[in-house]
Amino acid sequence: MELGSRGAAPGGVSVSAVLPAGGSGERLGGATPKQFCAVQGRPLVSYAVRAMERISWISDIIVVVSPENIETMKTIIEKYGHKRVTVVEGGITRHRSIFNGLKVFAENEFSSRLLQKPEVVIIHDAVRPFVEEDIVSKVVMAAKEHGAAGAVRPLVSTVIASAADGCLDHSLERARYRASEMPQAFLFDIIYEAYKQCTDYDLDYGTECLHLALKYCKTNAKLVEGTADLWKVTYKRDLYAAESIIKDNLSQQVCVITSGKETLAQVGFLLPESLKSQIKVEAISIPLRKNDSCLQNIIAGQCYNFVCVNEKRCAIQETQELVDMLEKSNISLLCPVVLILVHLDISENNSFSIGMEDLTMIKKFARETKKKNILVYGLLIQYK
Repeated sequence: MELGSRGAAPGGVSVSAVLPAGGSGERLGGATPKQFCAVQGRPLVSYAVRAMERISWISDIIVVVSPENIETMKTIIEKYGHKRVTVVEGGITRHRSIFNGLKVFAENEFSSRLLQKPEVVIIHDAVRPFVEEDIVSKVVMAAKEHGAAGAVRPLVSTVIASAADGCLDHSLERARYRASEMPQAFLFDIIYEAYKQCTDYDLDYGTECLHLALKYCKTNAKLVEGTADLWKVTYKRDLYAAESIIKDNLSQQVCVITSGKETLAQVGFLLPESLKSQIKVEAISIPLRKNDSCLQNIIAGQCYNFVCVNEKRCAIQETQELVDMLEKSNISLLCPVVLILVHLDISENNSFSIGMEDLTMIKKFARETKKKNILVYGLLIQYK
């Protein structure tokens, strides 16, 4: 599947996503709203958009921002090459912003064109950057069956209620309750109807979308157990935690590329087998070419480490194909991409060397790619 093409959604339904990103970030402190704070040099909202963008069966991604941040969001989309994204002006509260995001599928008020209405719509916070396709798929499937669904997590702390005098009134039995997380998903007609019926009080003071579906459309949401990485960036310390997770994720995935030749394919099998107990390995056996959909999807998933195994002493031309794809994807704007070229010497000749001409060419190639934040290393292995 080529980058940007549409895969089959769970249950065969059409799916779009709305990402509210209009908050002021008061609890974070500082002048910059948290969704626009840089993590590893990239705005937090861009990670959330990328997480949705990586899921090929999500047709449209609606990002709802405050009026003063519309141009900022458009600049982010252009800089990081985001696709399928529509920016919409938000309201004065979370629920009013989400409602505006839903309206682009039903009204022309907030968008220059009416987008195709999805059967299921995902609602996900722009400050929850680590959502994976598996939990999104589960929530969408549950919404298709029940009308509404949302991810939940066990409560970490006990919830208590205080009396008017500031003393303890009562506490809740923690085992009976769950923390409501994102993503949530709804049959579009249900959540849109709920917002249309919503009172001003709920629009201004409510925060829970699942509650609106229950209150106004009598739709009892299915609760789906979520993963630990669904947390929301709220305080300044969360930015540091997010940065640490992103750095760790970047080092935990490698793509091993070989051609279809038997000897290379054997090495291409043994190398991932030895690595997969420690890190996530994507192994593909293909000739390098720009239009390979499998490789494009791996790059779109933000893999930053590549090992290319070949039997040529100087496979610069083939490697350039990969460098072009990496540069076009813009992922090296965020962090350096590591590219290890492994030359496998399978000749019967006992000499184990590389010509000065080839070495000079590789060094020159590495210097040029370094300017693009792509770090190239070479390795010569004699394989008998």
